Amino acid sequence: MLPVATILSTTGLFSLIMLLVLASLMRSGVPGVREWFMANLLVVVAVLLLGLRGLVSDFLSIVAANTLLALAGSFYYAGCACFLHRKPYWPHLLSGVAALCGAMIFWRYRVDDITIRVFASSIFNTIMCGALGILLLRHRPRQDRPHRYMLGAALAGLFAALQIVRGAVFLHMPSIASLAILGTPLNLALLTVNAMTMPALTMLAVMMIHNAMMSKLKDAINHDHLTGCLSRKRFEMMAADTLRQASAAQPVSLLLIDLDHFKLINDTWGHAAGDEVLRSFAGMVVALIRPGDMLGRLGGEEFGVLLPQAPPSEAMVVAERLRQMAQDHAVSGSFGTCRYSISIGIAGTNAPQSIDHLSARADHALYEAKNNGRNQIVVAQMPALEMPDASSELAPEPAYLIH
Repeated sequence: MLPVATILSTTGLFSLIMLLVLASLMRSGVPGVREWFMANLLVVVAVLLLGLRGLVSDFLSIVAANTLLALAGSFYYAGCACFLHRKPYWPHLLSGVAALCGAMIFWRYRVDDITIRVFASSIFNTIMCGALGILLLRHRPRQDRPHRYMLGAALAGLFAALQIVRGAVFLHMPSIASLAILGTPLNLALLTVNAMTMPALTMLAVMMIHNAMMSKLKDAINHDHLTGCLSRKRFEMMAADTLRQASAAQPVSLLLIDLDHFKLINDTWGHAAGDEVLRSFAGMVVALIRPGDMLGRLGGEEFGVLLPQAPPSEAMVVAERLRQMAQDHAVSGSFGTCRYSISIGIAGTNAPQSIDHLSARADHALYEAKNNGRNQIVVAQMPALEMPDASSELAPEPAYLIH
């Protein structure tokens, strides 16, 4: 029985290590971590009870231990479901655990048959692993790389197949109650693979948690925390990629938008009102622009909107709608109700150029709009053909005004 004890001890040790790792990730806010933590905690307790066979009652070392292992599998499945934003369907999971518990009680106290107990446990584990594989394949995030979910599904499928083999092997063994059956080479090999299931799947869970945390960090870097717009750095990077493809057939326009007298809003209604104005304005812009357009918060009360495949004439239409919507927009909250207006500078290009070049032209137009009384739109006249020249100094360009 030493090999069996060694296998159980190794499983318990690995699960304990994974338990500590998951405990350190409990505050990450990633869905499913608590369920995965509970799964490994249950495995540690179950393995301890299995290892005490002969020293504690059979109810603890057989019925309770196998029931806890089944519950651990259910918690692991529930963790994956929560991570993938799916319902874990606890009534179904707990019904399966209860059925296995009943089988353990019947085939120990009514008919003492270890082969049937192992077969029943194998059937439960096969169903759980199969369901887990299907879950990972069907509901994996489409925007994420699929390899870790494919790996998880493959592992679940492998473990399910091995559970079928183990169940079939025990089903065809003589119906005896002796523990000697557990020491056969084939059973030890199957037991070893079976013991790897939870540690291996937990390693997969840790990989998914790590990826989710990295995605959250990347999202925080790329987006403004207050408005949800692109950060200035991300906006400029994406704009630079778009501007490299600009041509006469694919013109690009940039809107630089400034909320008029924003300091006065903060001073009059408070910073909470100012934050709400920024959030409301950003939401209004997102609702207006097309899916391929880009909105970024460039700083304070200044926003940028890049319109691919849009000449200045089309950008003017968008800008005027935004200006009118902002003028009519009343922002309400515990601070009261305040109104605001915006000034917009527009620059367009029909040839590749740097974002700095285009921004400088739009910024000059925005300066004119503010200098002329605000709540206005100024469009920088676009040269007939612009070639990229990031280092050139820009002279003021003729512009025309829209009220």
